[in-house]
Amino acid sequence: MRAMTSRAMTSRDVFEYAVLRVVPRVERGEFLNAGVLVYCRQRDYLGSRLHLDTDRLRALDPTADAAAIGKALQAAADVCAADPGAGAAGREALGSRFRWLTAPRSTVIQPGPVHTGLTEDPGAEADRLLRLLVLPLEP
Repeated sequence: MRAMTSRAMTSRDVFEYAVLRVVPRVERGEFLNAGVLVYCRQRDYLGSRLHLDTDRLRALDPTADAAAIGKALQAAADVCAADPGAGAAGREALGSRFRWLTAPRSTVIQPGPVHTGLTEDPGAEADRLLRLLVLPLEP
């Protein structure tokens, strides 16, 4: 019985995630990773982490409007957080918001493919994925 209680406390649940990509010049198809979206239905969790590397953005497109791109990324984060200013999408159920955010788009902010994994802590998973997939590599 004790092992079962310990197992229940450390159980891992399925989560889904996608990278938010910035495609400053859609016609060129070049992108940089600027955020992650994490959804875990069993833990009732939908979260995002963002980081826009403006130096890398300028390397792809020196004329890119970093402020406007930052606002667009923040709008996605607001939908995740059900911010009152997020509009109708922000009032949907968690799963519907995740599906809306990960639907294919041909705009400057595009979701990457949805992947799955197992986690004990989806918030910590979002932090880990940000470090792994978005933040600049450390030497």
